[in-house]
Amino acid sequence: MPEGHTVHRIARQFARDFVGHRPAVTSPQGRFAAGAALIDGRELLSSAAVGKQLFLTFDGGLVLRVHLGLYGAWDFLGAVSPLDEGSSVAASMGAPRVRRRMGEGELAAELAADDFPPEPVGQVRVRLATEATVADLRGPTACEVLDEAAAAAVLDRLGPDPAVEADVQGGDSDPGARVVRTITAKRTAIGQLLMDQAVVAGIGNIYRAELLFRARLDPHTPGRGVPAETVRAIWDDWAVLLEDGIRTGVMLTREDLDADGRAAALVDSSLRHWVYGRAGEPCRVCGTHVVVEEMAGRKLYFCPVCQR
Repeated sequence: MPEGHTVHRIARQFARDFVGHRPAVTSPQGRFAAGAALIDGRELLSSAAVGKQLFLTFDGGLVLRVHLGLYGAWDFLGAVSPLDEGSSVAASMGAPRVRRRMGEGELAAELAADDFPPEPVGQVRVRLATEATVADLRGPTACEVLDEAAAAAVLDRLGPDPAVEADVQGGDSDPGARVVRTITAKRTAIGQLLMDQAVVAGIGNIYRAELLFRARLDPHTPGRGVPAETVRAIWDDWAVLLEDGIRTGVMLTREDLDADGRAAALVDSSLRHWVYGRAGEPCRVCGTHVVVEEMAGRKLYFCPVCQR
């Protein structure tokens, strides 16, 4: 499942290539035809991500809400602005057109010069198209057009996201304190609470496992059994990891890497994490085999020695 950093990158892509335009909005597969008709030709005013959800606000007070879920992804095609410093993806109209897929991972490739706008491929739920750029959505869990009040109600149900301005989420001047209060009042295991989007928004399986390892915290510990300062440290660490993921497009969670090691990990995913995806492999700190088990239907990775 795409985690919070990916959705923030998608929001930034829309901000660079669609905000201020009046995209043609269609539903090539037909399942979203009515919703597409509501926002077709309207100016896109803003693009924002909160946790794992994307909110595209159009004139007239209409909001396209998208939750990618487990399998959803956006394809951006045509003149696609680079998000990363030093990116080879060209943005100008005269440069090679590209296809960039943004979901659980990111892929980019050049399009043929005469291949624009391309025909929809597969089950495209919704297509937004300007004269220069196309965005195709496939496989989302949620895709709906809301009025401003309904969109605000969705936002109210989400926990804090450290990459979101306070005024977007109710003006909370210290969202970290809210997370601390929520977690330390609950009997639910911390490993489950961090995946609860009503507690803290944007954390998925990878970040959950890595944050708990970095805190050297047993994922089975009840929330009310975790010291407030530890919860606050996890929130602060989440803010750092999220910002890095948004900047690079990669979930790189090891803080022990030097510049060369980090460069290698950006290329080789097997070097990026402390415990996630490493079941049965030796812990990078103590050498004990990393354990995997299920918690609330999702795989949970941890070191039984470092996190006891």
